[in-house]
Amino acid sequence: MKELELPLNIMGAPGSPYTRKMLSLLRYRRIPYRFIPGNRHRDPESEARYPERPEPKVHLLPIFYLKNESGMEEAVCDSTPLIRNFEQTLKNYRSVVPDESALAFIDYLIEDYADEWITKAMFHYRWSYSADIKKAGDMLPRWNNTTTPDAVIRDRSEEIANLQISRLRYVGSNEVTRKTIEESFARFLHLLNEHLENFPFMLGGRPSACDFAIYGQLTCLALFDPTPQALIVENVPRVYAWTESLEDLSGYETLKTDWIDSVALPPTLVSFLNEIGKIYGPYLHANAEAHASRATEFTTTLSGRPWTQQTFNYHVKCLDNIHKNFEILEPSVQESLLAQCDHDFSSFLKP
Repeated sequence: MKELELPLNIMGAPGSPYTRKMLSLLRYRRIPYRFIPGNRHRDPESEARYPERPEPKVHLLPIFYLKNESGMEEAVCDSTPLIRNFEQTLKNYRSVVPDESALAFIDYLIEDYADEWITKAMFHYRWSYSADIKKAGDMLPRWNNTTTPDAVIRDRSEEIANLQISRLRYVGSNEVTRKTIEESFARFLHLLNEHLENFPFMLGGRPSACDFAIYGQLTCLALFDPTPQALIVENVPRVYAWTESLEDLSGYETLKTDWIDSVALPPTLVSFLNEIGKIYGPYLHANAEAHASRATEFTTTLSGRPWTQQTFNYHVKCLDNIHKNFEILEPSVQESLLAQCDHDFSSFLKP
């Protein structure tokens, strides 16, 4: 792969968990970048300061502007494949993907769980509770332009809140699923807190991609949104402190002995993986089955409770990619990993 031109150009916003994920990761890898705030290039008053850029196929933050083989700038989204792209095209900078295949798979799986399942809790809390709705509505439009008049902001805040609340159905947040989302989030916090009692990062003494994915969601859940923040500060203050500490790890030095041993995973990590198999696995399989039958909505059972939501095409791709990443492991590596985890985890990884 051709070496990317530096600095990287990235557009995002403070309230985007994936923007925060990628900025923190770039700092840790010590990759030079230029950050373009919000949608400033779309603002007529900022044309001279922020030139027009190409649009991505799907407008999701953050957006990276990368030159293709023809030298033309393209707008690229989706943090997980971008991280792997940067591993290949920016090899002179330290890595966030373990060399050892089992750890690389675990890293990929936890990253996907954070990006696609924990984000349900982020969206749920932000747009289901009045204090969270008000804060997000007040702040999101101001991040794009802090000089916007308050009268304009009020209208924009209401517009944003109404739009985001209407989108709750896409992430599966509703009266049927509310308790499942909140209890799953509580288990996630408990398991993460237990693991962080003995390890500074998920896979040992250095961060990997999954740490930055968890961090991205927690910048909203722990550092911004009032309702989950109160839960975290009161019950797992270690998680709050860990989240703040991940913002800039550019000065954190690594050692050759940092990675854990995949043949003897720590019990706290095994418990974390079992939780993924228990909650995220059945969800992805049910969504894939609904997609295969061309159903626009599906109902299943998660953690002993009914779950209903619209079928999400992207999560079919997520499940397929998880299976592909598992299948490329050597049989002995697969067996070792499955032997350390429970039945739910094993069932998750079966096509």
